Amino acid sequence: MDARQITWLFFGFSGRIGRAPYFLASLLLVILQMFPVYQFSISPENSSASNFWAMLFWIFYFLFVWCHVALGAKRLHDMGRSGAYALIIPLFVALAILILSLVPGEPGANKYGASTNTPK
Repeated sequence: MDARQITWLFFGFSGRIGRAPYFLASLLLVILQMFPVYQFSISPENSSASNFWAMLFWIFYFLFVWCHVALGAKRLHDMGRSGAYALIIPLFVALAILILSLVPGEPGANKYGASTNTPK
């Protein structure tokens, strides 16, 4: 997988992705977002380390909101739905990951792409 595909996967809104790539990419985002939370929890209170991890968490949070919406939009495209519904994913990340990972996509081509796991 090259840098262009990674960029499309996490930041692009065109095309479709299947259940397994969606689940694995979402899981990676959640793990990366929780690492600063873990580091913050073991840092002494009001230290420069705790401030650093808190700031990093918020940077990751806003970056990963975009990524979760982009992944959700492509997953919804695979199901034949509008990607606009992905805007509610940041409100219910865990539930969205579960639902979008279990519901199968449309077989064959649809208006969002010819095949799964490719940009349109």
